[in-house]
Amino acid sequence: MEQLTDEERELAAMVRDFADTVVAPQAYEADRTHTLSMDVVAQMGDLGLFGLPFPEEYGGQGGDYMALGIAIEALGRVDQSIAITLEAGVSLGAMPVFRFGTEEQKREYLPDLLAGRALAGFGLTEPEAGSDAGATRTTARREGEEWVIDGSKQFITNSGTPITRFVTVTAVTGVENGRKQISTIIVPNGTAGFTVEAPYDKVGWNASDTHPLTFEGARVPAGNLLGAEGSGFRNFLSILDEGRIAIAALSTGAAEGCLEAAVEYAKSRTIFGSALSTRQNAQFTLARMRARVHTSRLAWHHAARLRDAGRPFAEQAAIAKLVAGEAAMDNARDATQIFGGNGFMNEFPVARHYRDSKILEIGEGTTEVQLLVIARALGLAG
Repeated sequence: MEQLTDEERELAAMVRDFADTVVAPQAYEADRTHTLSMDVVAQMGDLGLFGLPFPEEYGGQGGDYMALGIAIEALGRVDQSIAITLEAGVSLGAMPVFRFGTEEQKREYLPDLLAGRALAGFGLTEPEAGSDAGATRTTARREGEEWVIDGSKQFITNSGTPITRFVTVTAVTGVENGRKQISTIIVPNGTAGFTVEAPYDKVGWNASDTHPLTFEGARVPAGNLLGAEGSGFRNFLSILDEGRIAIAALSTGAAEGCLEAAVEYAKSRTIFGSALSTRQNAQFTLARMRARVHTSRLAWHHAARLRDAGRPFAEQAAIAKLVAGEAAMDNARDATQIFGGNGFMNEFPVARHYRDSKILEIGEGTTEVQLLVIARALGLAG
């Protein structure tokens, strides 16, 4: 935390207090009932968290991606479902509109998104198109002044909440030189032919809202095109680079949450007449967990600083996401081992982190994709 500005430290302290006093007390019940607390979402909106990296002219806080990462990390310590709700709401919901939308689209959608009064999803992944987004099969054809969309999406966050206003979907809108032209189109919830299917029964992130989506002749105005026609895939990749920084911040928070819980438990747990924390094997485990948190934080801070300075950051974002995602999973496993049988009980945060953290090595680019990005930066493209 020593490399943060005074303003950033204040933000970290404020969100950490909110996480401990508001988010943490409801985390177990929300996980158990698979329920996203809209009251918590509203309070995050009141704190300005959804507007952190956006200009004040659209209702934002005038901050940057570093500020967003600080907030996400603080939330990820205690409840990954709430943290990913913020991350997706900003990186995948509002950011595409801000980066690629027309002025009219920005004025229409951003004020509610940045205030937390509305959420939006980004429909990229399909049954046959995950890391290989170029395999997109969803199509959108132009008929007069409308786009007609057919296809399906899966694993879409924030797509079915009571305040979800729209999803932005990638769709094939043509073919040029034998290659698919992929565009992004805003589809408001409630559009005829657009169905938000039943939520998934997931291993983790149970309080996060995640659905498959179906489009059967869904018609939206031609003006709902987001960005230039055919630029959707390229635009998405730039959004994904930023999102990897945010996921790395979330992962760092999760790794730290596991460390804090494991240290406290080891100090209070008596085994063979002495505290577990006095045993060298436990000390070494906790020391490795601390090293992972520190390394992960340095990695995502570096990537965020580069991004905010307008410098290339794709490789650093991939490194941060790789290192932090693995740290979260490793720390969750080690914390569960420190807790023993209690670590297998869902009322303990480490058990939830153990289930939640695996997706951090998959979502917004798998570990293998991060390695590919890093390898290409080394000039090893095959």
